[in-house]
Amino acid sequence: MPKAGPTFRVALIAAAALLSASALRAAPAGPPPTQPADGVVLAPHRAFYDLKLARSNGSRGISDVRGRILYDFSGNPCEGYDLKFRQVSDLGSQEGPDALSDLTSNTWEDATAKKYRFSSENKLNQETGDVVDGHAERSGDKVAVTLAKPSGKTFSIPADAVFPTEHMRKIIAAARAGKKVLDLIVFDGSESGEKLYNTLTIVGKAIPPGGTPPNDAAGKAAELSSLTRWPVTISYFDRNATKSESGGEQTPVYSIEFELYENGISRALMLNYSDFSISGELSSLDIKKPKPCK
Repeated sequence: MPKAGPTFRVALIAAAALLSASALRAAPAGPPPTQPADGVVLAPHRAFYDLKLARSNGSRGISDVRGRILYDFSGNPCEGYDLKFRQVSDLGSQEGPDALSDLTSNTWEDATAKKYRFSSENKLNQETGDVVDGHAERSGDKVAVTLAKPSGKTFSIPADAVFPTEHMRKIIAAARAGKKVLDLIVFDGSESGEKLYNTLTIVGKAIPPGGTPPNDAAGKAAELSSLTRWPVTISYFDRNATKSESGGEQTPVYSIEFELYENGISRALMLNYSDFSISGELSSLDIKKPKPCK
C-alpha cells in the first residue's frame, strides 16, 4: 500500500517510537543543548493533509485514492522530538473491491540524533498487518538497532545513516546554505524495521517571504508569512539494489515532492510511485507554542 516516505513522517516520511520506552529517555552526558548547533529551529505543529489520486497509468488497477494524513510533531532541543503520524487511504480498484489502508506510527528522536525509537502498525481493511517496535542508538562507528517486533533481533547499520528528524534538519541547513543536492542514507524503522534507503534530495529555487502566496492552510498562518520556503524532491532508493532489472541506472522506489519552510513545516505534498501519484493538500495547520528548554 502506498505510504509516506521516511522524511515526511518527520517531513514524510513512514516509522515510530514508543514513548513508554523510558530507558532511552536518559539524557546524554553533560548538560542538554538549549539551542540546535545547526541553527535550525523546528516548529511544533499539527497538520492534516487531504489525499487524492493525481495520476495513474492503470497498471496496478488503482482508479481512485481518497484519504488523509495526520502529522503531529512536537519537542525541543532538550527533550528531543516526537512525531505521531497516521495515514488512512481508501484505494479504489478497477479489478475488485476498494481497499482501506490505515498506517499509524510514533517516533522519538533525541536532539543530537544519537537515539531513535520507533513503532508502527499497518492495517488493511481493518486487519492488522505489519507491526514494528524497536529502537536505535548511535555509538562510535556504528548504529545499533534492536527490534522487539516483528521478531527480536539486534543488528548494525552504517554510522553515516541518519534518522528522519536529522534528515529534515540537514535538508533545511543545506537549503539555507544554497546547496542544491544532498545524498544521504536514511533509517526510519519502516516496513519490517530493517529497511535502509539511499536518498537523493534536490532543493529548488528559494521562494522568499511574500512570493507566490500559498492557497492552502499555510497561507492562513501568520507565523509562516515571514519565512523562506523551498521546493524539495526526495528520491528513495533500495539500498540493497544497485541497478534496475534492465541493467541501467537504478530507479527510485518512490519519491516525495513538497514545499519546505525553514521551520520544518511542509505543504503541497506529492507522493510519486512508478505508475501512480498521490497529492496531499495541507487542509489544516495548528502551529503550537514551543515548550521551553529547562
